[in-house]
Amino acid sequence: MAVEVGQIVQGTVVRLLNYGVLVKLEDGTTGLVHISEIDQNYVRDVNDYFAVGDNVTVKILATGERGKVELSVKQARNEGDPPIKPRQNVDNGAASDGGGDGDRREADGPPMPRRESRASFEEKMNDFMRSSSERLSDLKRNVENKRGGKKTR
Repeated sequence: MAVEVGQIVQGTVVRLLNYGVLVKLEDGTTGLVHISEIDQNYVRDVNDYFAVGDNVTVKILATGERGKVELSVKQARNEGDPPIKPRQNVDNGAASDGGGDGDRREADGPPMPRRESRASFEEKMNDFMRSSSERLSDLKRNVENKRGGKKTR
């Protein structure tokens, strides 16, 4: 059975990549589900949605040169289907990327709102203007030194 564009078929996840998932279809061909075609919402990490060996329903978007097959999970879903939910990690959804600016979450809960800084808008603007003028004066000084201007004898 050859794959045809627009067809919805079953497949098995065979490899997870940073930019998507490789899926082996029923007829033996392998295609790519790009990270943007996994869910309607932003997908940060494909490992949150799939594991090797998972069965998935995909729609065939295109067949390209050299046998490349483009697939989509989000387009294979029907209107009434429940949304795809990310897998629950062993660490209960805590950010493991080491970054401090990720979504802060309570255990098994929605993202917590960001705390407002105690500084008012005017104080923040004054700090920005001060640091900006310092950087601008440093830049001007460096440019003048490179050009050889304003030398004292």
